[in-house]
Amino acid sequence: MRITILGSAAGGGFPQWNCNCRNCAGVRAGTLRAKARTQSSIFVRPDHGADGILFNASPDILEQIRARPELQPARALRDTAIAGVVLIDGQVDHATGLFMLRERGTPLPLWCTDPVDEDLREGNPVLRVLQHYCGVQRHRIALDGTRFAVPGAAGLSLRALPLASKAAPYSPHREAPVPGDNIGVTIADAASGARVFYAPGLGAVSPAVFHAMDSADAVLVDGTFWTDDEMIALGLSKKTARDIGHLPQSGAGGMIEWLAKLPARTRKLLIHINNTNPILDEDSAERAQLAAAGIEVCADGMEIRL
Repeated sequence: MRITILGSAAGGGFPQWNCNCRNCAGVRAGTLRAKARTQSSIFVRPDHGADGILFNASPDILEQIRARPELQPARALRDTAIAGVVLIDGQVDHATGLFMLRERGTPLPLWCTDPVDEDLREGNPVLRVLQHYCGVQRHRIALDGTRFAVPGAAGLSLRALPLASKAAPYSPHREAPVPGDNIGVTIADAASGARVFYAPGLGAVSPAVFHAMDSADAVLVDGTFWTDDEMIALGLSKKTARDIGHLPQSGAGGMIEWLAKLPARTRKLLIHINNTNPILDEDSAERAQLAAAGIEVCADGMEIRL
């Protein structure tokens, strides 16, 4: 399979439009060795297929499509390589890009869990609005490990796993989580046997989550914050990383510690990186620590073949 990183930043992108933290100010001024990033999304397709699956539709989706010609194969007057969309959660940075796909001539094939469907019909009624345009052909993602497929993305099968994280602020589940607010997905390629585990929002690693990570050839997991108190230390929030549903990389029980337990053959990548995270600075000690641990930092346009 071929995985294209369309966007690798957390909500707000990098640099964030209103932020003047060291990272954002430095990348604007050209004094920091770092790459600008759009909000997180990936596109996955089989090795010998043009069409594939869009995981999350960020507000930057039009920019991401323009930057990746393979998403617009131009086989007809109106065309797209997006066979369907799979939503990991109902957050603004993962779902509001659906508005930008409204010009389809047929209903948009969309896979999401029941809690996400509820949030995007009631709290932030994206799916109701789309009924006035192309419409949505919604498919339910089961949480019992049942495999599912997206027609048009031949040879790829998916399996969802509920995660400990946070629902969107407009969700009735924000402070009372329910299974399906946020999921991780194992994507398997029937031809090669390769598997990738994708979880851009991950608040804790349960035994089931670690099993999915341990069984994958590559993991693309939550890279939002370096420390648990990152936003507090900068005076930008009163909540820790874990409070808002993200496992920090450093510290006891952090992502680095969990990734170290995976087999040496596993490719380890961080995605959904907040603009405040020091790993965005390619010359930082934190970035060097990741490199020493064999952990990669996703960047827009990165291609992964498994």
